[in-house]
Amino acid sequence: MQVVVITGIAQGMGRETAKLLAAEGYAIAGYDIDAAGIKSLQAELPGDHLLEVLDVIDLKGVFKFRDRVLKKYGQVDTVLSNVGIGFFGPFEEIDLTKAAKCLEINVIGTAAIFQAFIPHMRQRRGGKLIAISSLVGQIPFPFESIYTASKFAVEGLVHSMRLELEPFGIKMALIQPAQVSTTFAAKIHVLPPEGSPYRERVTRFINKDEELIKTAPNPQQAARVIADVVKNPQPKIDNQIDFKSKFFMGLNKVLPTKLRDLILLDTMDIK
Repeated sequence: MQVVVITGIAQGMGRETAKLLAAEGYAIAGYDIDAAGIKSLQAELPGDHLLEVLDVIDLKGVFKFRDRVLKKYGQVDTVLSNVGIGFFGPFEEIDLTKAAKCLEINVIGTAAIFQAFIPHMRQRRGGKLIAISSLVGQIPFPFESIYTASKFAVEGLVHSMRLELEPFGIKMALIQPAQVSTTFAAKIHVLPPEGSPYRERVTRFINKDEELIKTAPNPQQAARVIADVVKNPQPKIDNQIDFKSKFFMGLNKVLPTKLRDLILLDTMDIK
């Protein structure tokens, strides 16, 4: 039986991936700070699973969770770091204390669960570590500077770790959605105050973003892509959810910077 650890498991892509894999006979171990979400998911999953309420930046808690997982199952085959929060606003006007919290959750939250299980995987000489990144992990978006920075950091973390861990048979992969039709963006879309020099452009950006979300893949569609990466013994390092993500990632690699910027600003209606 394959054992998969998933963080940020209570909602969205993490929850749907857990449901999909559990239905195929995988054992799921995971945590989330959302107690109600954990309780309802536990009732939905068939089979024997280990779900806990835990803050991703409780580093001691993460390592204790690791010990309970290994005691229960004896092995872990894949770790999926799905944890993450958004952060939105013109950089000049953001609260850097809140920004630090975003970076801690998105980057250190990912690092913690990976570091916890690496010794076990290294000793077994096998396993997969998968992180949910984003299109903005390679293509910087205006008004999402901190979130962009966090995903650039996750991508750098994974690419660097890959070089360290390949000799031990540990595979690394990134999932890079452009957008998924959840409430993720709506929770962070806040207009700057009246009089802000950014307010008009931010308004147009939000309106365009919310329009694009309506046609974005849903969490179930994203989960099918993620599950395929989990099941692949030799996953690619970069994995996109939909054609839009693949298209813009491809353009980003070949177009000059000025043209890339023009396409981005035009797409988001903020020229």
